[in-house]
Amino acid sequence: MEQLGTGGNAFLQKRPFVQIPGPNPILTSGLKGAWDEQCIEACDAVKDFETYYLFYHGVPKDKARWGDVAYQIGLATAKHPLGPWQKFGDGPVLTVGPKGSWDDRTVACAAFLREKPDRYLMFYSGCRKDTPCSIGLATAPKLEGPWTKCEKNPIIPNFGYVGGIVKFKGKYHLYTTHPIGSTAPDYAPFCLALADAPEGPWQPWSGNPVIREGEKNVWDDGGYSEAKVTFWDGVFHAFYGGAKEYVPRRETRESIGYAYSFDGFNFIKYGGNPVAAREADPNMAAFAEVHTLFEPPFIYAYHTIRYVDPKLAPGASGGTSVFEDLGVQVLVTDAPFRLPMPVLTRDSLAAGEATQLSDCPSVSLNGVSEVSLTAECEYDPEARQGIRVHVRLSPDGLSYDTADALAFDNHFRPGTSCRRTVALRALGRSLKVFVENLDDSSMCRKTAVTAALAS
Repeated sequence: MEQLGTGGNAFLQKRPFVQIPGPNPILTSGLKGAWDEQCIEACDAVKDFETYYLFYHGVPKDKARWGDVAYQIGLATAKHPLGPWQKFGDGPVLTVGPKGSWDDRTVACAAFLREKPDRYLMFYSGCRKDTPCSIGLATAPKLEGPWTKCEKNPIIPNFGYVGGIVKFKGKYHLYTTHPIGSTAPDYAPFCLALADAPEGPWQPWSGNPVIREGEKNVWDDGGYSEAKVTFWDGVFHAFYGGAKEYVPRRETRESIGYAYSFDGFNFIKYGGNPVAAREADPNMAAFAEVHTLFEPPFIYAYHTIRYVDPKLAPGASGGTSVFEDLGVQVLVTDAPFRLPMPVLTRDSLAAGEATQLSDCPSVSLNGVSEVSLTAECEYDPEARQGIRVHVRLSPDGLSYDTADALAFDNHFRPGTSCRRTVALRALGRSLKVFVENLDDSSMCRKTAVTAALAS
């Protein structure tokens, strides 16, 4: 079911979503020789206790080291939903199966459910080379693993890319995009399967699909990449990457749409879609594989980034290009709001050293009227001077001024940790900062700058 309106959904009663692009990219492909060197794409995002977990699948370049595999599943963690993110370990947390097994080429598209304090479920898509994806199940005592694959795998044959898992009224609801390629290359509508137990038996819903691609010539007529469905406050919420198909497939554009359901079967597309337009984040071609985390009034929509011009990606250098990174869009559901955003962290800053403007992501001022910047660092006892924060503005988020819009010195006291907050008006489209250690004989430690965006 697709229609305009709010239908009694509390999220939509007061005002539309405000989109604030995050400090993108929040996670990039691995270094030379790493298991995720070629590219990475978004999987599920989970908060467990006070730690944030961002899962992703990645592809290696070094086949001699990692074998002839496509995707495997990795993990990054953070103490704040916007980072900084730290990759977990030196390899994937879930690897492909042994040669000849049903998932010996790819394991990807992970979605998670906490069943008990010491039992976590991972639903994922797996396949052999040149075969359609089936659904697998793995369990672990904690999100870091170790993960054990279910002996009954695959639990659902040929059922596409896993997006989300919801347990509702004793039933497991597994949402996927399926059949892959039916709406555009690598895209599909949303489908649903149901079971009384994680291992199954699983039954695809007879009324599939639950969300169809848009009508011809609208923004999402190419279908969807896999996306999470969340049950929150009595409503099923789906934030998804909707595709506008172009040829070749690399040129396809994706923004984020929203649909909701009161029963998990019949979804209503929001009349104000897309709720997060790719154009709001400079050089973004696609927000794909969307997985949300709810912390009202904020919804963090983690996604794969594809760039309009890969050579302009933050990690590109020397004429090289970046294929895919991970990013996040923050959707604000109420106002006034205040959103803290970590923008620069350094474990240490050598005597006389300054960070580069390229070390800082673009801080978008979309939907923001006030900004405050908090600088903090730890000085050595013999330090004689502190740090200076330089602020540069941009009208487009790509080209930055060569002169400071503002510069301020942090509070300075030798042998202690010091902090200073400075408020400024939100001028321009984006800002960046770099930090200069004014002391030419002593390093400073634990240097960080955080922006607080308010409206």
